Amino acid sequence: MSIVIIKYNAGNIRSVLFALERIGLEAVVTDDAEQIRRADRVIFPGVGEASSAMLYLKERKLDKVIKDLQQPVLGICLGMQLLCKYSEENDTACLGVFDVNVKKFSAGNTGLKIPQIGWNKVEVVAHPLFKDIAEGSYCYFVHSYYAELSPETAATTEYGIKFSSALQKDNFYGVQFHTEKSAKAGETILKNFIEL
Repeated sequence: MSIVIIKYNAGNIRSVLFALERIGLEAVVTDDAEQIRRADRVIFPGVGEASSAMLYLKERKLDKVIKDLQQPVLGICLGMQLLCKYSEENDTACLGVFDVNVKKFSAGNTGLKIPQIGWNKVEVVAHPLFKDIAEGSYCYFVHSYYAELSPETAATTEYGIKFSSALQKDNFYGVQFHTEKSAKAGETILKNFIEL
C-alpha cells in the first residue's frame, strides 16, 4: 500500500506524516505528479492561506492532477477547503471537487473567538470514514473559515452556526479538523481512510 502526502505551500504536513507513523504506516511527502498519480492513497493536508496555496498548486499543475485522481483522496483542514469550489479567503477560486463554498466565521453577537481553536463535537451521519467512532466524539479544530452545509456533508459541527466538518464525493473525502491532533478518534479516521 503506497501512501502519498501532497507537498505544497502549506504547513502541518510533517504532523500528518508522524501521525501515520504512530499507527504503523509509512508515507512519502512529494509534489511529483507521477508519484501522486501512482499512489494507492493520497492525503492532502495543510495549514495556511487559500490563495497562495492555490497559486503553488497551479504553478506546478497539481490542481489538474488532484482533480483527476481516481484513488481515495483525503483533504485535511486547508486541504479540504481547497477541494471546495470557492473560498472567501482572499476571494479564491479553488479546485471545485466539492460543490461547496468556504466562508469566514462571523463573531456577530455570539462573542465566539475567531479562529476556532480547540476541541469540538463532530456529529456524523453513518459513514465509512467514521467507522468505530462514537457519536458526538470530539476532534481538534484550528480554523477561521468553514465549508457550508451541502448534500456532500458527511459530518457537522457547531460553532455559532452548523457547518460541514466532513465532506465526501465519490473518491474524495475531506475533514475540517486535524486528524493528526485528534487523539484516538483522529487515528481511527486515518486508519479508516487507508482501509477504504
